[in-house]
Amino acid sequence: MENPPDMSEALESLAAKVRACRICVEQPRGRPLPHQPRPVLVPSSKARILLAGQAPGTKVHISGMPFTDASGDRLRNWLGVTPDEFYDTEKFAIVPMGFCFPGQDAKGADLPPRKECAPAWRADLMALMPQIDLVLTIGGYAQSWHMGTARGPSLTETVRNWRAVWDAAAGPKVLPLPHPSWRNTGWLKKNPWFEMDLLPFLRSEIRYRLN
Repeated sequence: MENPPDMSEALESLAAKVRACRICVEQPRGRPLPHQPRPVLVPSSKARILLAGQAPGTKVHISGMPFTDASGDRLRNWLGVTPDEFYDTEKFAIVPMGFCFPGQDAKGADLPPRKECAPAWRADLMALMPQIDLVLTIGGYAQSWHMGTARGPSLTETVRNWRAVWDAAAGPKVLPLPHPSWRNTGWLKKNPWFEMDLLPFLRSEIRYRLN
């Protein structure tokens, strides 16, 4: 399904405003962003699948394209898609919870998504993408926003409960996923059901929407 031209133009206009956004520097909630903003998002007026991730990492901040890193390689493997399919805006919209790389903590881990992004932009972006019928919530921040009370007490419980989440979705279908970061390799080993049960279902739903 494709949105009317006026809605597609409105989405392009809004995306341009997001890419020019500087609120995390000029009107920050807490400490300002420690570097120049570079919002990264790929909304779409045609794609049926939305990837709702966390925030860009260092490599994505440099490239200006989402998931151009090892996490992206793992995510594409989970989805069972090629890079060409993944970056096809008629197939996937990619709109993270935070649009700019948030910086790192003392241990070298990425900080949480900036608190300014979602309140300022997310509802308006979603309103202009009504054709989305599958939302992949990657990590706890996306799950909190898109799932509300359906989110469990932990990421593990939320993802483990994916069948109930899927059945309960009143609008677009939702599948909760862990972040594909290498830091979650241990989690994947401890939770083999993710690759055995959830991934085959996920790949089937992805392929259904791409064909």
